[in-house]
Amino acid sequence: MDKKQLFIELTGIQGRGITIFLEGEKSTPERVVNLLCVQEDNSYMRDYVYDKGVLTELHFDKVRNQ
Repeated sequence: MDKKQLFIELTGIQGRGITIFLEGEKSTPERVVNLLCVQEDNSYMRDYVYDKGVLTELHFDKVRNQ
């Protein structure tokens, strides 16, 4: 994963007023990038939350194997 590219993407998303969540807690682009790039053995799923067709939240949740 390209750390710089992900940071630019998430900073732009946050700049548009979209709230970023990491494991259910409000987060920042820095925290998300650091966690995703450090824990490369874990997978995180993006969940896009829309309100009336407008993206309002972006969630990153760890994928857990059952």
